[in-house]
Amino acid sequence: MLFQKMASHIVGYPRMGPKRELKFALESFWDKKSSGEDLQKVAAGLRSSIWKQMADAGIKYIPSNTFSYYDQVLDTTAMLGAVPPRYGWNGGEIGFDTYFSMARGNASVPAMEMTKWFDTNYHFIVPELGPDVRFSYASHKAVDEYKEAKALGVNTVPVLVGPVSYLLLSKPAKGVEKTFSLLSLLPKILPIYKEVISELKAAGASWIQFDEPTLVLDLDAHQLQAFTAAYADLESTLSGLNVLIETYFADLTSGAYKTLIELKGVTAYGLDLVRGTKTIDLIKTNFPKGKFLFAGVVDGRNIWANDLASSLGTLQALEAIVGKGNLVVSTSCSLLHTAVDLVNETKLDDEIKSWLAFAAQKVVEVNALAKALAGQKDEAFFTSNATAQASRKSSPRVTNEAVQKAAAALKGSDHRRATNVSARLDAQQKKLNLPILPTTTIGSFPQTLELRRVRREFKANKISEDDYVKAIKEEIKKVVDLQEELDIDVLVHGEPERNDMVEYFGEQLSGFAFTVNGWVQSYGSRCVKPPIIYGDVSRPKPMTVFWSSTAQSMTSRPMKGMLTGPVTILNWSFVRNDQPRFETCYQIALAIKDEVEDLEKAGINVIQIDEAALREGLPLRKSEHAFYLKWAVHSFRITNCGVKDTTQIHTHMCYSNFNDIIHSIIDMDADVITIENSRSDEKLLSVFREGVKYGAGIGPGVYDIHSPRIPSTEEIADRINKMLAVLETNILWVNPDCGLKTRKYAEVKPALNNMVAAAKLLRTQLASAK
Repeated sequence: MLFQKMASHIVGYPRMGPKRELKFALESFWDKKSSGEDLQKVAAGLRSSIWKQMADAGIKYIPSNTFSYYDQVLDTTAMLGAVPPRYGWNGGEIGFDTYFSMARGNASVPAMEMTKWFDTNYHFIVPELGPDVRFSYASHKAVDEYKEAKALGVNTVPVLVGPVSYLLLSKPAKGVEKTFSLLSLLPKILPIYKEVISELKAAGASWIQFDEPTLVLDLDAHQLQAFTAAYADLESTLSGLNVLIETYFADLTSGAYKTLIELKGVTAYGLDLVRGTKTIDLIKTNFPKGKFLFAGVVDGRNIWANDLASSLGTLQALEAIVGKGNLVVSTSCSLLHTAVDLVNETKLDDEIKSWLAFAAQKVVEVNALAKALAGQKDEAFFTSNATAQASRKSSPRVTNEAVQKAAAALKGSDHRRATNVSARLDAQQKKLNLPILPTTTIGSFPQTLELRRVRREFKANKISEDDYVKAIKEEIKKVVDLQEELDIDVLVHGEPERNDMVEYFGEQLSGFAFTVNGWVQSYGSRCVKPPIIYGDVSRPKPMTVFWSSTAQSMTSRPMKGMLTGPVTILNWSFVRNDQPRFETCYQIALAIKDEVEDLEKAGINVIQIDEAALREGLPLRKSEHAFYLKWAVHSFRITNCGVKDTTQIHTHMCYSNFNDIIHSIIDMDADVITIENSRSDEKLLSVFREGVKYGAGIGPGVYDIHSPRIPSTEEIADRINKMLAVLETNILWVNPDCGLKTRKYAEVKPALNNMVAAAKLLRTQLASAK
C-alpha cells in the first residue's frame, strides 16, 4: 500500500517568513546593499524552517519547489528557458539578473506583464511565447530544492506548474499573431519537463505534484484534450513515480473531472473541497478504483479555524467512496494566500484569536483531521475547536441590527446618479476648469523610511499625536509642493498617513480586526496585511476628511479625496464566511457612502473611490459572472449616488484583464476611471478599437510604476497618441498605471516630469492642428 494511515499533505506554504524576512532580503539585494549569496542564504534558512515545521507537525507529504523569489510561473519560465530576447540572455543557468529583469524590468527594457493569479490578490509574471521560442532546461531549482530538503532529512514532494496550465496562462509575445495557439508549444516544452522529472527520480523522489489549476476554468474540448495528450506523453518518464495532479480555487466541470481521472500515469488527484464543494457530487458518482484522493478540506485562502467536526464528517463520507488508505487530508490550495502564524499575534483579543487559524495552525488542523480519520482523534483539540465555533456563532460583537436593517433597505433601488455622465462632466468642467489631457496621479507617493518611522513610532506611543499630525502635514505639504512644481492639474495628498489602502480604512470601521504580523505576499517583495472582517460593518466617524481638507487648504488646484471602494476592501480582506459576501459588501458600501458625503460637505470636489480589486473577485466560471458583477457594481454606485453633479467621482483599477468586463465598468457610472494599461501592452485599448463607446473620462496608465525604469517624454507621448487614436480628446486623462508608494522619489520626479511634458507637448500639437 502506498499510504500509511494519518496521511496528510500541504499544497504549498507562505514564503516571506513570519517577519517578512524574504521581503527585506529581496529589497536589500535590489538596492545593491547585499549580494546574491546573502539573498540565497536567507532563502535557504526560510526553506529549512518551513520543511522542519511541517515535518515536526506530522505532515507526511511535504512540498518542495513552492518557494520562489518572485512567483512560481516565472520560475517555470526560467526552468523552460523561455526568456524574451529583449533581456539579452545567452543561455546557461538563469541567474538573478535575468530573472529579476523579467519581473521588474531594468534601466533599458520594461518588465513582462504582471496579472492576478486566478481570483486572488497574488500576482504572476505572464510568459511571452511564440513559435520561435527556443526552450531549454535553464533553471535546476526544482531538483536543487528537492536535494536540499533531502540533505536536511526531509523527503519532499517536488511541485511543478503543470505544462498545460503554464501554456494556458501564457500570452503570445509581441509581434506574434494573437490567434497563435499556445498549446501548439506542448511538444516543445514536454522534453524539458521530462529532463526535470528524470533528474528528480535520479535524486530519489518518490512523488511529484503537478499544479494544474486551469482545470477549474471553462475549458473547451481542445484544451481538455491537451491535458490528455500531455500526460500520455509524460507517462513513460513518470513511471516509478507517484503522480499527484493538484487543482484548486473552484469546482471542476464534469468534462474536466472526467479528463482528470482518465489521465495516464496519474496516481492521485488533489481537489479543493472548500470552494469546490460541488466536486464532491462528481466523486460520489465516479471515482477510479485504486486511485488516491487528496481532499482539500482545510481552507488555504481564509483565516477562520476549520470546523473540524464538519470536515471529519466530510472525510469519513469520502473515505467510504475512495476506500480506506486511499484518502489524504490536505489544504484546499497553497497556504501562500493566508498569514503565516497566529503565535506572532500579540494584540488580538483572546475571543477573536480563538476563531482563527493561520498557515502554521492549518498545518496542525490537517494533521489532526488525518489522525482522527485514522481512529486517533485528539478529543481535547476537537472539543476546543467546537467551543470556538460556538463562540463565534453566538458572540454579540458579530451582529449589529441597525447595520443589517440599513443594508436590507437597499433592495429595490439601483442607486444611480440622477444626471447622465455627459451632463455631469460639463458641470464639473465649469467648476474645475481643467485643460485638455488633464494630468493626475493615482494617490500614493513614495513611502520613505522616515515616514514609515513616524507611523511606527506613533503606533507604539513613542511620539505624541501632535508630533505625528505635524509630521504628516509636513509630508503632505512636500507632496503638494512637488505636484505644483511639476504642474500636475489634479493633485493628491500622497497618503502619508496610510501604510496600506485597505488596512487604513479597516482600522476605522467597526466589524474589523487587525493583526501585527499577518502579512501575505501580493507579488515580489510586496506584502499586504489584510484586515479580518468578523462582524457587521459600520463607520463610527469620518476617516479621511481631516487629511483631505488639510491638503486642499494648501493649494488652489483640485485635491482628490482618496477612498478605497467597498468591493476592493472586501476582496483584499479576510472575509467572514458566515454570510454571503455581497451582504458584507453592501454594509461596507454604506460606510463609504457616509465618507463620500462628508468629503463633499468639506469642499472636496474630486473624490476617487478605488476599485482596484473589482475584476479580481470575478468568479472563475462564466455562469457566475453576471451575479457577481451585478452586486459589485451596485455596491460602487451606492457609495456616490447622493453627490452633486459638480462633484467628480473617479475610480481606479489595476493589473487585471478588464476587456471582458468593460460593459460592467461603464455601468459603474464613474465620472473618470484610471486604469492599468502600459504593462499589458495596451491590451485595454483594443476594446475601444473594436468599437466599444466610452463617454466618461478615462486615464489608461501611460507608464508602469512597478518597474524602476523612467520612461522618456517621447515614449509617453507615443502612448498618449495611441490612446487618442481610439478615444476622444475631451475624455482622456494622463496618469501613471498605479500609486507611487513602492517607488523612490529619484524615480518618481523625473517620470512625472516627463509625463507632464508629454501631455503639454500633445496639447500644443492638438491646438496647432485645429
